Amino acid sequence: METWNDLFRKYWVGSSAPAVVTSDFIWSGDQLARRAGGASNWLDTLGFTHGQPVPMVIDESADAIALAVGATLSGRVPAPLGTKLPASDLAAAIANLGATVIVAEEKTAELCRAAAALIGASVAVMPAFPEAEIPNVVVGPDEVALIIHTSGTTGLPKPIPATHERLCQRIRIYTTTMGIGPGDRYCSASPFSHTAGVAMTYTVLAVGAGVVPQDWFSIDKWREAGRLGVTFALLVPTMIDILLSAGALADVQPKALQYGASPIHPETLEAALRALPNTRFVQIFGQTEVSPICCLSHEDHMLAINGRPELLTTVGKPVLDVELKVEHPDSEGIGQLILRSPHAYVVDDDGWRRTGDFGRIDDEGYVTLSGRVNDKIVRGGENIYPVEVETALISHPAVREAAVVGAPDRRYGEIVKAVVVLDDTQPAPTVEELQLHVRNLLAHFKTPAIVLFADELPRNASGKVLRRKLI
Repeated sequence: METWNDLFRKYWVGSSAPAVVTSDFIWSGDQLARRAGGASNWLDTLGFTHGQPVPMVIDESADAIALAVGATLSGRVPAPLGTKLPASDLAAAIANLGATVIVAEEKTAELCRAAAALIGASVAVMPAFPEAEIPNVVVGPDEVALIIHTSGTTGLPKPIPATHERLCQRIRIYTTTMGIGPGDRYCSASPFSHTAGVAMTYTVLAVGAGVVPQDWFSIDKWREAGRLGVTFALLVPTMIDILLSAGALADVQPKALQYGASPIHPETLEAALRALPNTRFVQIFGQTEVSPICCLSHEDHMLAINGRPELLTTVGKPVLDVELKVEHPDSEGIGQLILRSPHAYVVDDDGWRRTGDFGRIDDEGYVTLSGRVNDKIVRGGENIYPVEVETALISHPAVREAAVVGAPDRRYGEIVKAVVVLDDTQPAPTVEELQLHVRNLLAHFKTPAIVLFADELPRNASGKVLRRKLI
């Protein structure tokens, strides 16, 4: 059975094709492989051994990719962590890995030293890596290739080990869904520690596509990606909105644009399709523990803007080899989504992965999410799922974004609280108008008792709304 190391070597060792592309230089596949060898030698000097996690508090860059690849090729386990975490959370996550050395870059060194002081660890600042002999360590399919951390929206980041076998299955399923391959160039605005960062970097390298590394999102960075020939890109809907407002979305003309983290507003989609008429738009729903799970295809997006806008409230249909069902559905068909798939990194004892997401599956196979299990609001014994209230609010022409949480209440236990971001190109509605709008679409008890207006919703670096900050 192939390992990720086998796939990387197949495409890149001895290759002159571009593997890492920046505005300052281009590394061929062989140059990346040899710099990964230099990174492996550096890890030797730090005492990292076969199978040991290597905590990396670094943003995406050419050297970051070389370091991660060098770790995996030499049998170690790269474990990137978010560069925006507080020192206490970082220290706890690193201690959980059993590591005593933290790899930093210059701009994260101070943060890492603060974290290291809490757990008695040391800090090593990543250098620029020279070319060296390419590691040729034998690894098995059941060995861990990579540790991906959850984004920590509900607590500390949790380490998710991805074995070579499961990672290779993920690569097969993702590339079948998206069609990326040799000659393509990929760019993600996601943090390197996120599954849409490091795991996507590993995915595209394993199919012979190059990477355009970026350490943060900005309009200028997006335009730079266009100049560097990006053909596949990943954004979140908020970023698409920002680029549209600046007239910059069309400065990149990718073959495919993947988005996730939240649904896209119909008006945003229509504007984006006008700006990029030759680009395929694809929404991927997944989790750190297993991704992709569902896909809303480009064909689904076209159906949505041609008479079926309700499809944009779904996350599409299960992808190849994902068996998805609803566990313990209620009278509305809503229950926890559970799945079986060969690319799930984490499964329960019965072989199923309980996603922690409430949802339902319609007769056509489209999946609609209703919120996280822990986000469910119970008002006087009635179950309310935040996503359905958010969808109702967003259907108002003056609402750009909405987030719904349960607020404590003496009489009902919980009541519905909504935080709304308005579209400043539309007349501003009153609280009462928004409440009436929801009441006309949903059961009366689902109407927000509290409606607050905000300039933006609190999000983490991956674009997910931090609901705990809204309660």
